[in-house]
Amino acid sequence: MKIGISIYLGTNLEKNIEILKKAKTAKVSYAFTSLQIPEENVDDYEKETKKLLGKCKEYGIQLIADASPETVKKLSCNTIEELKAWGITSIRLDYGYSPIEIAKLSETFQIVLNASTITAKDIQDWKTAKADLSRFIACHNYYPKEYTGLSIERVREINKSLKMEGFQTMAFVPGNMTMRGPLFAGLPTVEAHRFNKNDITLNMLEMHFDGKCDMVMVGDVDVSEEAWKSIELLNQDMVEIKAALDKKYQNICSMIHHDRIDSSSFVFRSVESRIIKDKINPENCIERKKGSICISNSKYLRYEGEVEIARHDLPQDDRVNVIGHVDLEYLKYLPYIKNGMGIKLKAE
Repeated sequence: MKIGISIYLGTNLEKNIEILKKAKTAKVSYAFTSLQIPEENVDDYEKETKKLLGKCKEYGIQLIADASPETVKKLSCNTIEELKAWGITSIRLDYGYSPIEIAKLSETFQIVLNASTITAKDIQDWKTAKADLSRFIACHNYYPKEYTGLSIERVREINKSLKMEGFQTMAFVPGNMTMRGPLFAGLPTVEAHRFNKNDITLNMLEMHFDGKCDMVMVGDVDVSEEAWKSIELLNQDMVEIKAALDKKYQNICSMIHHDRIDSSSFVFRSVESRIIKDKINPENCIERKKGSICISNSKYLRYEGEVEIARHDLPQDDRVNVIGHVDLEYLKYLPYIKNGMGIKLKAE
């Protein structure tokens, strides 16, 4: 999953610089901005845009810009291709460009298009124009107005068909601190995320795994410090999990645990724990509730020392010791921490 933020000309430059610094620390390398929002009140549009784009370039942020032919004129450019020199790597296009023009532009930029309006005819026209669809990103809108967003099922349905054609996919989750006006109701793609905006981690995991999105962007202006830390971990394919552990097993918190690539639907299996060579005697071999942290004992022979976390309720096994439990608030992440993703355990 690639994670990005959004920045806007209407936000003062000092605040945007602050956000870009946080983004760099959190290992974010993508930002979305719109250069054609009518309510943006900017005194010197060209000057302020150059400043903002320059700062993105300085902080190593690849910029996805919502632009139009009118934007090009306002920035005193002769052609849209000139925006490449400004640090824009991806252009979001809506209307006004023919399939041949879009195919040509894709040689300079990644092309970002509205995922909800792409038709089978559009795809065929771009193919006929010899466009490389792997350089196209199908981006879902964000929805400022309440109860107008999509369902996660609808996002998945659209994305699955577009990914089969070679598109990358992208969508937005709302921020949880500085909300963007004029409605200040969050900028989600999925309506349910509007009412769960404080759990940035869960929204992003759902968008990636359930919604089949390759890129997940924060639509609003800023997020909390806790959310920035979560984003930094997600950018490293990790999630922090609070857990209660038996005192003699506290040492497993000192390492990052990655699930096996061939994930089990029943348990998270720590790849790193297999290097633990201590003798594990059978004890506390009780029923494993969802979220139970377990270690295989000596009766499991060559699997002795393997740490697991139960994704579902599982039966008692004399070969498995229960040594702790994931905090109830963190159980919701377990279905998504799979296929090589990591867990950073934080002892309560």
